[in-house]
Amino acid sequence: MSKGKEIVLTINDQKVKAKEGMTILEAASQAAIHIPTLCHNENLAEYGACRICTVEISKNNRKRLVTSCVYLAEDGLVVKTDTPQINSYRKLLLELMLASSPSKTIQEMAHQYGVKKTRFKAEKTNCILCGQCVRYCNEVKKA
Repeated sequence: MSKGKEIVLTINDQKVKAKEGMTILEAASQAAIHIPTLCHNENLAEYGACRICTVEISKNNRKRLVTSCVYLAEDGLVVKTDTPQINSYRKLLLELMLASSPSKTIQEMAHQYGVKKTRFKAEKTNCILCGQCVRYCNEVKKA
């Protein structure tokens, strides 16, 4: 889908103009609305592996959680980026990531969400399985 026709969605009670074909993450970013990400990289195709950018959307009285880096913005869509349910979900994801990858980035983000330690046990691989390194090699380096 080409990015052309203008649409309007609401993100955190703010009307946001976007182009059809943009993701929610792109629309939010363009409007200076922060949505946390880990696996998103503008040089790579959308992937949605880490799920940290999950947001709540509602349309036609139906709410659900979606990954903002891969979900396309829609005209009339209502998006919330910071709700108790989303924050709880992000905390759980960060706790799981801390178990295998206590990297500085993960620790800092976990701290922002109030996660001090993880209740999960995992082999320390320093990998959160976001696929970014593999995608970089395939898409950019062509290796």
